[in-house]
Amino acid sequence: MRRSFTTEDVLAGQPRAVARAISNVENQTAGYEAFEDELAAHVGTGWRVGITGPPGAGKSTLVNQLLTRLHETYERIGVVAVDPSSPFSGGALLGDRVRMDDRNDGTFVRSVATRGALGGLSRQTEAVADVMDAAGFDPVVVETVGVGQAELDVAQAADTVVVVLVPESGDVIQAMKAGLMEIADVFCVNKSDHPDADVLVHALHAALRLRAGAAWTPPVVKTTATQAGGADALAEAIERHKTFLTAGTGWAERRALRYRRKVRRLVEAAWTASFWTAERRHVLDQATSGDLNAALGPHALAARLVTLGS
Repeated sequence: MRRSFTTEDVLAGQPRAVARAISNVENQTAGYEAFEDELAAHVGTGWRVGITGPPGAGKSTLVNQLLTRLHETYERIGVVAVDPSSPFSGGALLGDRVRMDDRNDGTFVRSVATRGALGGLSRQTEAVADVMDAAGFDPVVVETVGVGQAELDVAQAADTVVVVLVPESGDVIQAMKAGLMEIADVFCVNKSDHPDADVLVHALHAALRLRAGAAWTPPVVKTTATQAGGADALAEAIERHKTFLTAGTGWAERRALRYRRKVRRLVEAAWTASFWTAERRHVLDQATSGDLNAALGPHALAARLVTLGS
């Protein structure tokens, strides 16, 4: 099938070509693999900022305010907004997403669906970010769907991870969970006009003291996104983290991690597809169609399937 865009137009950042290329990789249209390989040499120069946190933390409003501050430094910014919605609709465009789309300042916004990915990001989400990166959008902001503790994929997909928390719904306890504490490069306490905001800030600082000696200690920034309060401080904090990465080995290490992870995913998907032959599916169906109490144990059955045909 002939592409409706050229790689050259994508690399030149032409909006229509970029949009069509994103649809190509998101929907895995015929030939998308070759296109992704063509882009590979042009991916990795852009800074990726992940915005994550529990639902209702105000991430979309915060991103919209952050974009205004980032545009003081960066001309063309990409936004990948992940929605827990149908891939046919391209994501539920909520009010804040519509406002992002209406920006006329060089922001390119794309809503994508999670497609059932439990870690908050689908494989296609990272491919969309790759297209924006290759097209010269820098930074690329990835706003995750908001599924809380499961949302740890963003740590491997971004250079700088901002964890947004609010002083509501037990977020002091949520913040203490190891996963969110470990992936954050910057903590953002949104809705900081709430009476309990300082309680959450103190709890975060107390937890961070346990990480004494680390090369980077995540700053804790207070924001009130609906009033644009704290957006300057947040932009400054994430810029400091970028400087920290580029001054050392972190910038290159995170890119190498992303590349290895991508290749592992592709290998695992290929192996899975080739493993489940018609014969293996038949053996599994037969083994589980009768009395399961009399069936082989799961480990024995798995071992039989693995050795079948070898």
